[in-house]
Amino acid sequence: MYNDFNYDNDYYQRTRRAGRRPRLLSYIAVVLVTSILCSVTVGSVLYNKFSSELEQVKMSVADNADNGDTEITNRDESSAESLDGEQYASVSENESTAADAVSSNDFIQSSGSGSDSLTSLALTKGSSVTAIAKKAGPAIVGIRMTIPGTRYSYFGSANNQVSEGSGIIISKDGYIMTNYHVVSGADPKKGTSSRTILEVFLPDGREAKAVFKGGDEKTDLAVIKIGLADLPTAEIGDSSKLEVGELAVAIGNPLGMEFAGSVTVGVISALNRTVEINGRTLNLIQTDAAINEGNSGGALLNSKGQVIGINSAKIAASGVEGLGFAIPINDAWPIINSLIKYGYVKGRPYIGISGREISSIYASYYGLAEGIYVTEVMPGSGADKAGIKAGDVIVSMAGKTVETINDLDNIKESYKPGDTVTVVVDRNGRKVSLRLTFGEES
Repeated sequence: MYNDFNYDNDYYQRTRRAGRRPRLLSYIAVVLVTSILCSVTVGSVLYNKFSSELEQVKMSVADNADNGDTEITNRDESSAESLDGEQYASVSENESTAADAVSSNDFIQSSGSGSDSLTSLALTKGSSVTAIAKKAGPAIVGIRMTIPGTRYSYFGSANNQVSEGSGIIISKDGYIMTNYHVVSGADPKKGTSSRTILEVFLPDGREAKAVFKGGDEKTDLAVIKIGLADLPTAEIGDSSKLEVGELAVAIGNPLGMEFAGSVTVGVISALNRTVEINGRTLNLIQTDAAINEGNSGGALLNSKGQVIGINSAKIAASGVEGLGFAIPINDAWPIINSLIKYGYVKGRPYIGISGREISSIYASYYGLAEGIYVTEVMPGSGADKAGIKAGDVIVSMAGKTVETINDLDNIKESYKPGDTVTVVVDRNGRKVSLRLTFGEES
């Protein structure tokens, strides 16, 4: 029956391929259905396990809250403490006690585990940076010092010196404290005082000319005065009560009037830092609140908005951040009061010489004694009356060896005006003992 049938090869192959396709599609469908079922099953198991663990975490947090360990709540209207109409976060009584042990200004910081607490509040009880700025800001002014040049061209003065800084109003009748270097050109001791112009810019938009009332280069403090009345004043705090880690707010004019009234925030990083600036050794507060050129003379404030320091310097170097310094207000205030009353720091002993240090290398090279080479003696000073002459080398004072200017200053500061000490000078290779009575620095 089939003997005459011709088994064509092409026909056979086409028939075979046509038979494969239904079976291949079936296999793919089975694999997809199986994958979907597995995914649903595994997802369901994981979801149930995650939900169970999440419920345990919530129960644990609730238990901790009941024990008063980590709860932070918002105060209701009846118990809210506010400053300038604002309400702030608070902690339970147990948390407040723990915070007191850390900082005298009661810093509040959120705590917890997992994803429930990743944010630090950085608030203080009953205060905020906004309230501090509102309280102290109106008393922080900008100061511009202009020293007209002595060379002139067709277009006017060719070498004017202009610098800008900050200041703090301390009396309603216009006294302002600042850094000496901000207003130094107006000091009558300087040859530029007669042509130096001091301008003060108030936050309310007013401007006024200022006069130099007194300055102390050694401590980098000065007082100027403007002729306006009923001015806002800053509240003075107590820097002796500062603790490392508490809030610090700096207000001033970084980089000049363009950024007047800038507020920066940080902490008290360290106390009693001894820093040498331009040959002066100062005892300073260290803070990481941003302080830049132009901030000098501005205020460093505590959480109550009180001035606890006068911003003075910043270490500026590649890779260095957060190293700002301020003069403690407890050190500055007596000097400020003396400058207002007398125009100088009263009661400071005075020798009456100018000189430079002779190191051991220079001493051996020039055949001089090691000590302080006297370049000038002020007429009528204690040094003049003692017989000290230009060209003498001071080698000791009050029985202590003198090698540097700091040595001389440290010895001098142990005495008061009117005290007498023995000074030994080297005069042409011969030691001469002289009796020096200190005058008063003015």
